[in-house]
Amino acid sequence: MARLQLNKSSLSREMAQLKSYERFLPSLDLKRQQLMGERAKAVAEVAKLESEVEALAVQVGRDVPMLGNRDIELSGQVALTDYQLAEENVVGTRLPVLDKIEVEVRPYSPMVLPHWVDQVTHLLHDMLTARLKVQVARQRVDLLARAIDTVTQRVNLFDKVLIPNARANIKKIRIYLSDEQTSAVTRSKIAKRKRARV
Repeated sequence: MARLQLNKSSLSREMAQLKSYERFLPSLDLKRQQLMGERAKAVAEVAKLESEVEALAVQVGRDVPMLGNRDIELSGQVALTDYQLAEENVVGTRLPVLDKIEVEVRPYSPMVLPHWVDQVTHLLHDMLTARLKVQVARQRVDLLARAIDTVTQRVNLFDKVLIPNARANIKKIRIYLSDEQTSAVTRSKIAKRKRARV
């Protein structure tokens, strides 16, 4: 760290820095509050989507107890083939948004498999989609939490380090300049008295 220079130009530089720090701090704090609000919404969205997944699982167990029959092979009947994520800018943070989901239902003959397989494939399709939505929503929460941590560190840097240091430096420089001015006045008075005696 550079040694503090005790002069008027250093004083004006420190005052300008303090002014800019105090100007940026409220906007950083506002950004942190907005990110916290977005994170709260994202957490609520995750809870909602997880409850939908649980409701689908309960519905499968209730409506399709025939899934317990091991003679009918349904593995691979429904598969997630592709999905695409888009990006959304929320208060300067890029968050994933589920843009497109492609779920493939393997063709089957209604004559070979029982009639309830249709309902199972629809439920499995919905379950895959819901689980993918939950994953993306959790990613959003994680990214927002990291963004909040970063902005909070910056707020603390400004609030607890930069602003107090700038104020302390300004105080130090003012005291030094005041002492210098006082000693200059004193020296000048002493010199004036000496000249008056001669």
